[in-house]
Amino acid sequence: MSRIGRLPITIPKGVDVTIAEHNQVTVKGPRGQLSRTLHPDMQLAIQDGNLTVTRPSDSKQHKSLHGLTRTLVANMVAGVTNGFSKEMDLVGVGYRAEVQGRKIVFNVGYSHPIEMAIPQGVEMKVERKNKPIQQYQMSLTITASDKEQLGELAANIRKLRKPEPYKGKGIKYADEVIRRKAGKAGAKK
Repeated sequence: MSRIGRLPITIPKGVDVTIAEHNQVTVKGPRGQLSRTLHPDMQLAIQDGNLTVTRPSDSKQHKSLHGLTRTLVANMVAGVTNGFSKEMDLVGVGYRAEVQGRKIVFNVGYSHPIEMAIPQGVEMKVERKNKPIQQYQMSLTITASDKEQLGELAANIRKLRKPEPYKGKGIKYADEVIRRKAGKAGAKK
């Protein structure tokens, strides 16, 4: 059996998991409600406060779906319980972001500011970081209960100005390491 798929998902207090027809799973908790339709071949069962996922056969497709289904449901439970967050850094002179109501405005070296709507269920917080003088940096923290939505939003924000390898300017994930390149060598005489 799948090592991930066979692990039971513990349902914490205050979280309600409902399995409807066609594997429509709804998870309600303190941070909101998430809903998703899973593959119809996977069997979901709730017993003694634990949710288990089983597969009908040992075919390659069912083995793949087993771990995936368990992970998707586990992420839903974790999302409505604690939520997920990503931290991003804006590195560069004059690079900044500002939250204005339900939108965020980026100034990242273009001739115009870029506005982006903040989706429902997502919270953003911008802070100035105290780094050495050569690094001008701001920090953006994105929090959401849906892990997929969070990842996609962070990727779209990073796409606005990808970090470049020479000076390291751009929007990057906080834990991302940029491989730096050497600039031009001095002219030979």
